[in-house]
Amino acid sequence: MADIPEWSKQLPWGVRIEWGSAGARALGPDSAALVVVDVLSFTTSVSVAVEAGTRVFPYPWRDETAAAFAASRDARLAVGRQKASAQQPWSLSPAALQRAPAPARLVLPSPNGSAISASVSGVPVIAACLRNASSVARWLVEQGWGSTERPIAVIAAGEHWPGQDVLRPAIEDWFGAAAVISALAEHGAGPLSSEASAAKTCYDATADVAQLITECASGRELAAIGFADDVAVATEIDVSKTVPVLVDGSFVDASAVDAAHW
Repeated sequence: MADIPEWSKQLPWGVRIEWGSAGARALGPDSAALVVVDVLSFTTSVSVAVEAGTRVFPYPWRDETAAAFAASRDARLAVGRQKASAQQPWSLSPAALQRAPAPARLVLPSPNGSAISASVSGVPVIAACLRNASSVARWLVEQGWGSTERPIAVIAAGEHWPGQDVLRPAIEDWFGAAAVISALAEHGAGPLSSEASAAKTCYDATADVAQLITECASGRELAAIGFADDVAVATEIDVSKTVPVLVDGSFVDASAVDAAHW
């Protein structure tokens, strides 16, 4: 990626927000921590799986290489929602993951949230969603992050337009990221960049975030193909205390990681 201009890095703010892999690469290197938000459904699925005790390996491609990667990690492979079966019940569907037996290790391919998780090195990466936004924010502040000296970058994953490698800003990810930012501000993190402040304002002013996401384009897309229960799981706000952090290539619960690791 070409050199990132200084004006685009949202410095010197303590809490910042951007979109997609490009945004992660722009903000990540100057951050103390990077928070990935892919509400429908990568980070929601990560929260469900890690909550059940599964170690989740992100993988950016859903192709023939994913099976080889899973085998190399001695892990089960999640398949596409509509390819799940009794023999292979794990998929990107958080509702299906809640119903399936929890494997010890799971590879979760995703071209959005998973790809972003792997796009920046040398920075702690945390998977956040509406289910755990407050818990993630609290944990981040407890680490001493979220200040001008140790800023946090929150990345809304977004989607891709069908058949195109072009980012489609997805309102569910914007609101998931905004939920984290609102909770960070509540716990004393900041100052917020103008972009982060705008996200917080949108979130705080919305009376029914769950209904908004259910009725947005991505929510209607999942309902139309029979996965409305995924949207229901993804809009369970602050029901989880699990904070998935990326350690040695897989997401695990922060409570299982020695604080000295950071």
